[in-house]
Amino acid sequence: MTSTTKYIFVTGGVTSSLGKGIIAASLAKLLQAQGYRTTIQKLDPYINVDPGTLNPYEHGECYVTEDGAETDLDLGHYERFLNVPTSQANNVTTGRIYQSVIEKERRGEFLGKTVQVVPHITDEIKERIQILGNSGDYDIVITEIGGTVGDIESLPYVEAVRQLRWDLGDNNGIVIHLTLVPYLSAAGELKTKPTQHSVKTLMESGVQADVLVCRTEHDLPVDLRRKLALFCNVREEAVIQSIDASTIYDVPNLMLEEGLDKVVLKKLALKSSIPDITRWNEFLKRLKNPRTELTIGLIGKYVELQDSYKSILESFIHAGAANNVKVNVESIHSEYLKSDNAKLKLAHLDGVLVAPGFGERGIEGKIDAVKYVRENNIPFLGICLGMQMAVIEFSRNVLGIEDACSTEMDATTKNPVIDLMEDQKTITDKGGTMRLGAWTCDLKEGSKVRDIYNAESIKERHRHRYEFNSNYREQMEAAGMKATGLNPETGLVEIVEIPSHPWFVGVQYHPEYKSTVANPHPLFVAFVKAALSHKKAKGVSVAKNQ
Repeated sequence: MTSTTKYIFVTGGVTSSLGKGIIAASLAKLLQAQGYRTTIQKLDPYINVDPGTLNPYEHGECYVTEDGAETDLDLGHYERFLNVPTSQANNVTTGRIYQSVIEKERRGEFLGKTVQVVPHITDEIKERIQILGNSGDYDIVITEIGGTVGDIESLPYVEAVRQLRWDLGDNNGIVIHLTLVPYLSAAGELKTKPTQHSVKTLMESGVQADVLVCRTEHDLPVDLRRKLALFCNVREEAVIQSIDASTIYDVPNLMLEEGLDKVVLKKLALKSSIPDITRWNEFLKRLKNPRTELTIGLIGKYVELQDSYKSILESFIHAGAANNVKVNVESIHSEYLKSDNAKLKLAHLDGVLVAPGFGERGIEGKIDAVKYVRENNIPFLGICLGMQMAVIEFSRNVLGIEDACSTEMDATTKNPVIDLMEDQKTITDKGGTMRLGAWTCDLKEGSKVRDIYNAESIKERHRHRYEFNSNYREQMEAAGMKATGLNPETGLVEIVEIPSHPWFVGVQYHPEYKSTVANPHPLFVAFVKAALSHKKAKGVSVAKNQ
């Protein structure tokens, strides 16, 4: 058949963590900047239906889309680079594939035939790959296949790609293979053999790479590129160098210099032009030339793995560039934060963010952090669980409700200032059942957030089961913590502020999911600006004391 949508498949070889998602996002950025409607999807080979039930240490953060899909963190990169929302269709797992096929078998849709990996699983994969292309919304769909070529888990996906390239016809589907060219310091040489073996493994599955993107710590000389082209059966101009960069936001420019977009468009029989990435480069210029720097403390319980808070860290990069400041994020493990060491760990910070999370481990440290920044006028942003900890801290230390807690941590508490949402009380399955996706929030007139957003109503993405208990709202507001953002349908409190504090905001939603290079999130921009003001004020105070 002939397809009007073009497909690019990105596979990986030699080792994992080479950055397929960043390469896919960078290529998509260059294609988008030439006028092509482009999207990216991720095929993950694990059997979980989605990352929603995975511990962050297992898979990094769980990224949530506008339509409420719990997805791989790479979808965050896709949105941050393209400034276009993704959806349920942009992330597919083996668990979802098998679940769908088994449900079809139970309904009798296969008419008594034996259900097999080929053709039934591969047909399901091909169908999922083409959902976005068949929508008519995109000229080009980039499909990133998770894992490494040769993995047992990835075999059905590679077979589906082989079949789909045949189905699509010439110039409608190409394969980019991302691989590693290691440098052996003892020999003083770059080695191509791992890449050759990886390409051979791919070919054994019937798939020929059209483009090689080679991750490397050193420039690839012409003779080595020629050797790779010869032994891997690709054109020399299709051997693309991907050298280590100081920031992921350099990669689109590096790929532009290498001509990746031109090679791809030529193979897809599409016209190429000079991509307009002026706005992108303006962001890069601000990012690399800050006027000053500041330090924000990130209080969390998964800080050993930075990918656990990937979207938050990237949001600080966007907000820092918007303020012409470099934001240094200091990760602080909440499990080791106590009231007696809070000053030591927090006093030097210009702002503090208490991060999202689940479960009781480390929550007392988060509460102690909130208490310290509230009493010492340090700018504070609480996200999801961070907002809930702010409510608990205020209840205990201002309202005097010593046993105030969340029923997530203490099911028998007599003062559940944070409680399980009413519609969650009959749910037993954990996967995909939280309050997810974008929900409307009305902002109170005269509030800090109303000024920050410059809007009466907003839509932000959620991922939680517990909420502010409105039975305590009147008491809290009388004592100085105001509910300034409410869901118009349910009355759910989504934002709290302390107006008497220089900058104290807690939000039930996840603003980090909507921050992009083109549109830094206003809440992060305002928080960084407040931290900068706090730093300047500290400097003035120190100077006076001297």
